[in-house]
Amino acid sequence: MKKALIVTLLGIVTLFAIIYAFIYFVPYSEGVRSGELIKISKKGVVFKTWEGEISQGISGAQIFKFSVLTRDEEVIRKLKEYQGQYVKLTYIERYATFIWLGDTKYFISKVEREKSPHFRN
Repeated sequence: MKKALIVTLLGIVTLFAIIYAFIYFVPYSEGVRSGELIKISKKGVVFKTWEGEISQGISGAQIFKFSVLTRDEEVIRKLKEYQGQYVKLTYIERYATFIWLGDTKYFISKVEREKSPHFRN
């Protein structure tokens, strides 16, 4: 009986590790999005995660929500600095997420400041 319990628990832990590794290391897609950075904040009750939004239209009708891993300090610093400006975000989309990683499936890996196409001089 004790051996069966240990084997079952080991199987559950192994299955969870495989699922976690797949979700964390296998991207669904990769891409780039541009827009006005309208929000970057650290939120959560138990797990604090960095979440943000960019507006991809003039009226703000199309909002792209994203997460940033806490270990990506340079990306977080740049997002704070570029708040309210037009930015280009490089992201990785995962199949799913865990509550300690972020609220969305889109994780930002690089941020660059861009000139807004709406205001040309």
